[in-house]
Amino acid sequence: MTTSPQQQTNASRWIAARTAHFDSSGIRRVFDLAAKLKNPINLSIGQPHFDVPESVKQSMIQAIKDGRNGYSPTQGIAPLRERLLADVHREWPDSDRKLLVTSGTSGALNLALLALVDPGDEVIIFDPYFVMYAPLVRLASGIPVLVDTNAAFQIDLDRFVAALSPKTKLVLLNSPGNPTGVCLDEASVKEVAEICAQRNIALISDEIYRHFCFDTPFVSAAKFNPETIVVDGFSKSHAMTGWRLGFVHGPAEVVETMTKLQQYTYVCAPQPVQWAGLSALDCDVSPYMEDYRQKRDRLYAGLKDHYEIVKPDGAFYMYPKLPWGTGQKFVEKAIEHELLVIPGNIFSRHDTHFRLSFANTDEQLDRGIDVLRKIA
Repeated sequence: MTTSPQQQTNASRWIAARTAHFDSSGIRRVFDLAAKLKNPINLSIGQPHFDVPESVKQSMIQAIKDGRNGYSPTQGIAPLRERLLADVHREWPDSDRKLLVTSGTSGALNLALLALVDPGDEVIIFDPYFVMYAPLVRLASGIPVLVDTNAAFQIDLDRFVAALSPKTKLVLLNSPGNPTGVCLDEASVKEVAEICAQRNIALISDEIYRHFCFDTPFVSAAKFNPETIVVDGFSKSHAMTGWRLGFVHGPAEVVETMTKLQQYTYVCAPQPVQWAGLSALDCDVSPYMEDYRQKRDRLYAGLKDHYEIVKPDGAFYMYPKLPWGTGQKFVEKAIEHELLVIPGNIFSRHDTHFRLSFANTDEQLDRGIDVLRKIA
């Protein structure tokens, strides 16, 4: 059965205007090209290359066998929430933070923005940024305000303060960051957190890469601003990207509002996965982190003489400056050599860099280094 032009026209009229803010074509194009390559060197994927720990898999299987397959309470199963809250209160002993288990960290971000942002509210996002931030702000009818970071991808406090306005409702922090892999320095995090507290501006700290800090200890904005809304999860630390398990903690009023929204959207995180998450909290992931530190060093050593790079101190990304041309042209040249990377204009309003993921085998990293040195 074919679709007539009239039917196509009608269908296009049905599409909500808010969907125009979402464009996955840049990353999708890379994945489409990857499917056509016989032996791709895939340094584009933003997920760990190691598998879910065996004990976590077995906990998931056991939960399914035990019939824990129905809805859980919207806020999450009690054992997982209690365990996570115990860890939160250990880190911030004097706080009275509430916690919600969510369907992934992306689910947590979406719920937080829907809970906080009214039409016309401005949300500060530091550029470069995680690809979802600006579209999710617009989905909540907010206005993304992009603030350039400095040459080292650290926060420029003068630019930040200059971007604040009476309409500023929220600031989004991400450290260690995607796509740069940079950990924000403690002084900047403290300054931003305190300014938000002084001006009654909400602050979200996306801490999904908090376990991936290679050179300096992780610093949370909640250390300096007790009203910070912290988003975290299991996707990166335990390779559970497809299992969709995250959590958020912060002021009671905010978390309770997010819980109400989750009831009418995601309903709850998948129950078997929540029991697996409880098991994951007993896993030692430090060997994985050490492996990624070595991979970071391997990739940086192989490229630093050919590319201008801010050495990442966290996550598993590197964000080199383009040696020539546009991001799209550079990516096309890389693909000619079966190398997949992501152009920087996916993560920024500036077309000056590209993103690499070193979540891969050393053999693949070495192949990627050879190609990148060749095309520089």
